[in-house]
Amino acid sequence: MASARVIVFLDYQNVYNGAREAFDLRADPSRYGQIDPLRLAELIVARHPEESHLDGVRLYRGRPDSAKQPQAYGANMRQSDAQEKRGRGLVKVITRTLRYPHDWPSTPAQEKGMDVALAVDFVTMAVSGAYDIGVLMSTDTDLVPALEAVFEIDGRSYPRCEVAAWSRPGAYSRRLHVPGKKLWCHWLKPEDYAAVEDLTDYNLPSS
Repeated sequence: MASARVIVFLDYQNVYNGAREAFDLRADPSRYGQIDPLRLAELIVARHPEESHLDGVRLYRGRPDSAKQPQAYGANMRQSDAQEKRGRGLVKVITRTLRYPHDWPSTPAQEKGMDVALAVDFVTMAVSGAYDIGVLMSTDTDLVPALEAVFEIDGRSYPRCEVAAWSRPGAYSRRLHVPGKKLWCHWLKPEDYAAVEDLTDYNLPSS
């Protein structure tokens, strides 16, 4: 049997905030919680219970408006460029400009449409046969319908969906569930975060 092709889909802001919450990093500088997407995906695939290989990493995140938040925009661009360069052709960063409410900055800018973009890609790539196993890392329940849709595809072993989530021993850990379905979860513990963290300060201009 051929090695299964795995694509890891990362809801980046959710992954970042989840790490800061799960591992008590919220009082630390903002770079704590950042991860290297390639190292994270490789860790997941290396532990997979069946023969498989990493075929891609897709990272979804909002991007600040360059006119409204030039410093944040620059940091976002530097981080995204670094993630793709380190990704050896496997990492693709998909972005959308943040939505700014009328009373910004009193009300923070928000991501708009990223969950839809991720969900559409997750399903259409399954239908087209772009992956055998799609691993989705997020705790956003708006993405559950995408998992349900992949479960409904008429196939044998593939395509198949799985999820990944942060886990801290002795504490409640969140993950996505699909009612009535067995959904494999790749639990990632504090030592796993330590192995994939990226503490680069992207607010600093590249040298």
